[in-house]
Amino acid sequence: MGQKKIAGVDIGGTSIKVALLSFEGEIVRKTQVPTPVSAGEDGVMAKIVETVDHLLAEEGQSRNELAGIGMGVPGPVDEATGHVYQAVNLGWRDTPLKQKMEQLGGVPVWVDNDANTAALGEMWRGAGQGAKNMVAITLGTGVGGGVIVNGQIVHGVRGVGGEIGHVTIEPTGGPLCNCGRTGCLETYASATAIIREGTGAAAEGKSPRLALLLKQNGSLTAKDVFDAAREGDQVAVQVIDKAAFYLGLGLSHVANILNPGRIVIGGGVAAAGEFLFSRVREHFQRFSFCHAAESCEIVPATLGNDAGVIGAAWLVHQQVE
Repeated sequence: MGQKKIAGVDIGGTSIKVALLSFEGEIVRKTQVPTPVSAGEDGVMAKIVETVDHLLAEEGQSRNELAGIGMGVPGPVDEATGHVYQAVNLGWRDTPLKQKMEQLGGVPVWVDNDANTAALGEMWRGAGQGAKNMVAITLGTGVGGGVIVNGQIVHGVRGVGGEIGHVTIEPTGGPLCNCGRTGCLETYASATAIIREGTGAAAEGKSPRLALLLKQNGSLTAKDVFDAAREGDQVAVQVIDKAAFYLGLGLSHVANILNPGRIVIGGGVAAAGEFLFSRVREHFQRFSFCHAAESCEIVPATLGNDAGVIGAAWLVHQQVE
């Protein structure tokens, strides 16, 4: 089995990342294609198989030389059946993904939530190596989470274990979340939250620097806010401090319940580095039970956009090794 390749797939609302990996988890070839959402679930699956075949052909191989295909999907999954309960960004509901992909591709398929596969990727080949009890957080448009206990992902009974982004962090009011509730962590600590707060400050004239960027570009990015904060814009610093406060608070709850040895933070916002991490650690220490804090390190993810495909490959690796 050691010579067989694994296909890792990370399905997003705008793009699909596909990689061919060695059985040890090293990426041999990878590509990214637009997600044909309008083609429906069958069209997306056909595109995935076509892309896997393309990568295999570049290696002079065919599908019967694959150990299997691992897939990460943006939504809750029944890990036993590979059934996707719902993937809002794809317009999917009650999709038998494993069954359909195995019929289409003719090879074994394993499926999990994309935040879980990112966590597994970091555990296998990234910043989580050596940590069997860890939590991975992805800070992007939202806040995704994957919880690993004794080397295994925590799924819960409906596939939504680890939905850290939807922990209520502000019980009264707060911005409306995509889940339909208010006060969720992701409405305070995501790129979306930082952009919302920065744009508000710019529109109200509190930050001349951000106001100028907003006028020039028509919109702000999270990086704009971080850059302004680094250069001493006090309003931008307040925006970052607020996000770090809520993230540190939310992670303290996670640490007090799970006592992980490592919390790995990835996603676009994590690119801010120590400017963000030092602030998050400060609040985390403040709110965590001392023993939980002392035994947990908060570190940046190291795999970047490859975490999802590597973790998807791990799904296959652990089943067929």
